[in-house]
Amino acid sequence: MKINIKQELTKQWFKNLQEIICKNIEEIENNKIRFKSKKWKRNKNKDEGGGESKLLENGRVFDKVGVNFSEVYGKFPNKLKGTIPGAKKKSKFWASGISIVMHMKNPHVPAMHFNTRYINTSHGWFGGGIDITPCFKDDKLKNWLHKNLKSMCNRHNNQYYKNYSKWCDKYFYLPHRNEIRGIGGIFFDYKKKNWEKDFNFVKDVGLEFMKIFNQIINDKNKIKWSKSDKEIQYFKRGRYVEFNLLYDRGTKFGLQTGGNIDAILMSLPPLAKWK
Repeated sequence: MKINIKQELTKQWFKNLQEIICKNIEEIENNKIRFKSKKWKRNKNKDEGGGESKLLENGRVFDKVGVNFSEVYGKFPNKLKGTIPGAKKKSKFWASGISIVMHMKNPHVPAMHFNTRYINTSHGWFGGGIDITPCFKDDKLKNWLHKNLKSMCNRHNNQYYKNYSKWCDKYFYLPHRNEIRGIGGIFFDYKKKNWEKDFNFVKDVGLEFMKIFNQIINDKNKIKWSKSDKEIQYFKRGRYVEFNLLYDRGTKFGLQTGGNIDAILMSLPPLAKWK
């Protein structure tokens, strides 16, 4: 499939970011454990793109971390044409992105999620975000996180943080339990006004996520934890599972467009519990 220069640049950024972050994570693990890589195709019988999912499990720091890259294209299923912007006018689509979910060994280190994507139908747009899910109440961490995200957003637009942090709180919410998933972050979608400025922002979001997870791990992984702390983590992970299976847009989009099941469900923790 021929793609335009905007699609090529975004695809290459997402792929490069995957490599950089995986190397960073392996260094955190003292290079004693490596990612297992699996390449996949959307359709074995047609050229409809695919991706590469990378998974690291049972580390010293990470219980499980997935870093996925995808570039998929083709036709939308008919049931999706009325729900995706631009899909009514043009049934074909192209999408590329990177998605990361971190489930940590130490219950005092929060679960962390990041993704950015570029989708093209009759027009193109960016989406993505960062959010953090601690097991324990931590106002200091929450304040630090939002201070950093606000500073990053303000480099691009003084309204971004206000708008995207509110969007994050609204999005990462479990209505059936009447509770938020974590301590928030930023979430954005359908960014299409200025491709160059939007792409620069998306790149900055990726780099900011690297700084955030490195600092949090450095600060929190030193804290000693107990068996009871781990049980609390398992319970919190149950909430994570509920959100990702019931409400997450990326999960739904991947399943409805014929994505790789293992890559889509890599966001699920290795072990979770419900009471």
